[in-house]
Amino acid sequence: MSTDGGAWAIVVVNYGSSALLEANLAATAAEAKPDIVVVVDNPTTEAERERVRELAGRENWTLVEPSVNTGFGGGVNLGVAAALERGATGLLLLNPDARIGADSVDRLRAATAGESLALCAPRIVTPSGTIWFAGADVSLSDGRTRGHAARSRQRDEESWEWLTGACLWFTATLWRKTGGFDEEYFLYWEDVDFSRRVVLLGGTLRVVTDAVAVHDEGATHRSRGQSDRSKSETYYYFNIRNRMLFATRFLDDEGVRRWRTGVAASAREVILRGGRAQLLRSVAPWRAYLRGARDARRIADARPGENSRVRAATTR
Repeated sequence: MSTDGGAWAIVVVNYGSSALLEANLAATAAEAKPDIVVVVDNPTTEAERERVRELAGRENWTLVEPSVNTGFGGGVNLGVAAALERGATGLLLLNPDARIGADSVDRLRAATAGESLALCAPRIVTPSGTIWFAGADVSLSDGRTRGHAARSRQRDEESWEWLTGACLWFTATLWRKTGGFDEEYFLYWEDVDFSRRVVLLGGTLRVVTDAVAVHDEGATHRSRGQSDRSKSETYYYFNIRNRMLFATRFLDDEGVRRWRTGVAASAREVILRGGRAQLLRSVAPWRAYLRGARDARRIADARPGENSRVRAATTR
């Protein structure tokens, strides 16, 4: 429960992951004791929806049931809106495959005390204890994303910091000021976009290193039958496409041209996150590569007036 006079909420977007909600969200809520828990269930099957309904009823969660798949950004916007309607002043965005303890939530909340425009993330580890996220940058030279550990190797390269949407803490004030997630991304890169808009509006990004969350990324990024390393076709496609969407939102014309030139190399880097063996087993990575690179180029070629997205973000 709240200790500072303001209610706080956990918001989770679900897509066919009721088993993960039961394993992770139920445990997090039982320990951290939020005032509000909102689950947005993007539809998959009727059986899955019934399982989520049963779970939400048992755990006393607020359930939002869109009739169509709203994507991650759209789902987050619906979930946060429901939490704000119920009086939340602080919000924890959490993936279905992530969990966080009460002490770590307290540290995230303390980081925004008196600093309502701070966007905070914990240090995130895998179930085995290795670092999964401790801050990240997006390179302005080619749009590749890298963890903070790579900064020593890229000292002369200009970059922008961003925080992952797998686990984010923010205030209602920050959310209202930014206008929420950009739904055009649909899936992936919304958090990079959101982080950039926070900075442009005078906010700060902060990794709270003594707050720790555990994230089993593969639980939501893999399709049935895939190896531990390979990702879904959806993961590949939207990571390739949305890199260019981000560029058209925030870079000048020269920057967009530079990123467009590097579309093939960037797409290859995304595909190879799943290893080379997958390329011999399935056409899905190849299909995602071709579709993603094609649509990325189309987005660049259809770019509106220079920095229109930045102007819109900074005049809200």
